[in-house]
Amino acid sequence: MEASSSSKAPEHPLPSAHFFSIEYPGYVRPASVPLAITHLGGQASLDTVFKRTATKADALLELSFRPDNPFAHPVPGDVVGTSNILLKIVKRKRKAANGELVGEYTAEAAGAITKTVRFRSMVDYQYQADMSDPVAKLRVAMGNMDVDAIQQYRMPEATEDYTIPADPVLDPQLVQDSTAPSAAAPQNWAPRSNLRLFPPPLFSRQGIPQNYNFKANIASMVSTTVDEVTGEEHKRLVNRWRWKGFGPANILFADAAVPSEPPPNVAAMREQMDQALLKRVEALFEERFVWTRASIFNQFTPLEARDIHNSKVLLPLVCYVFQDGPWRDTLIRFGYDPRRDPGARVFQRLYFRNMSHPIERVSIITRREGHAAADTARDGGAGDVDRKTAHIFDGVRLTQETAAFQLCDIHDPMLREMIKSEEDVREVCDEREGWYSTDAYEQIKVVLRHKFFSLLEGHIPPQEECEALLQSHIESKAKSGRPVPPPVVGRKRPSRVGKNNMAKGALRPEDAAAARLQATLERNAKDLKALRSGK
Repeated sequence: MEASSSSKAPEHPLPSAHFFSIEYPGYVRPASVPLAITHLGGQASLDTVFKRTATKADALLELSFRPDNPFAHPVPGDVVGTSNILLKIVKRKRKAANGELVGEYTAEAAGAITKTVRFRSMVDYQYQADMSDPVAKLRVAMGNMDVDAIQQYRMPEATEDYTIPADPVLDPQLVQDSTAPSAAAPQNWAPRSNLRLFPPPLFSRQGIPQNYNFKANIASMVSTTVDEVTGEEHKRLVNRWRWKGFGPANILFADAAVPSEPPPNVAAMREQMDQALLKRVEALFEERFVWTRASIFNQFTPLEARDIHNSKVLLPLVCYVFQDGPWRDTLIRFGYDPRRDPGARVFQRLYFRNMSHPIERVSIITRREGHAAADTARDGGAGDVDRKTAHIFDGVRLTQETAAFQLCDIHDPMLREMIKSEEDVREVCDEREGWYSTDAYEQIKVVLRHKFFSLLEGHIPPQEECEALLQSHIESKAKSGRPVPPPVVGRKRPSRVGKNNMAKGALRPEDAAAARLQATLERNAKDLKALRSGK
């Protein structure tokens, strides 16, 4: 039995030309092609979508059926890769022998369609905004770049006309349903909403509804208040678990009076605190009226200090703080005003920033190891003694790499004599230097800065070296034409008003920047040298 021969379809060459197609969701006649391109954003939008280097953000074409309305929501279309073939079909008609018209069709491949724009998303709701509204006019002006109209815009006054008579053009159905006669005045027509809720500039491209699973906040409760004048009842939701801040009372140096008691929300928490620990804190403030946080925490074991810090209420129950001035960031007992007591000059605070010390964030593991070592030493070992004196500067040993000391915690003999001297004390406390005169305060800072940074370099400066530095500082001030008294000896003078908080002892911005740059260059040079030596 002979095998039947199978006929194969003829092969035709595929032209190398490439085409792009748009599946337009509507009827497009040859005469309306320019209008369809306008609805797609114009020829420039098509060129951007189909360019070879188009990004994912560019591969989005929007179809707007109302391109002149800025509030019309467009229909998004995605550009997808395809492997379709564009066919060119020609239909020719000829008359047969019997007089009938016979059509002849010929198909020819014109090229491949590599990209296609498809509109698969659901057409969203369309909003008809009131174009006579000031906001709508502003939006149109912004789209047309009408500078004069934008400058003339003014925020309209808030009114409560949430409903207005229906417009027969916008709401013909409401007017027809109204029982009022058609010849009635507009105010008798059925009302319509006037909430002025304009559509957002962007809508979500998510075409499928998501299961939101909305649940009310379990921490919310309904709070009811009654207006004492009108008797009207108002309800609102209140979060019962909201964070309540328990910061200490704080004042400015220019404020006339100092707080005599804690804030009401802090005072309400007194009974919930550890009473034994609270009494110890109160006793410390009776013994010494002004403390820094470091100095008062050093009076307790690490575990007790952590409890005081975590409670957030123990210290605010006993003290207040200044936001500026020579006692800035110190803890001061309620009712005590250091601006009225010249003896409070020893509680003033000096601060020097170590520019050569890189600021690095310590890892959580390192912090835990440090806490464990502190807890081990809390029973009175040598480490506990060092911790309790970490806030004291004696001019011989260095306990920290950042200088932040109260003057009463400076035990260096030379500085102690300068601090306790009463020969150059002001009659009125100054915001800049406190109770000290400008010259005496600067001399204390010069000696303290030199001693501190010398210890950082591993050198204990002798008193002769400090005296020579102090004398050089006085001579440089004298050359500038400004009279300068001898060290620690001077005359009383009126206070000088200044905005800078010199209690911090900070450098000028340009000097601080230069110091940071120099320290960075030195560190980089050391790292490079160590790297080369390692190789």
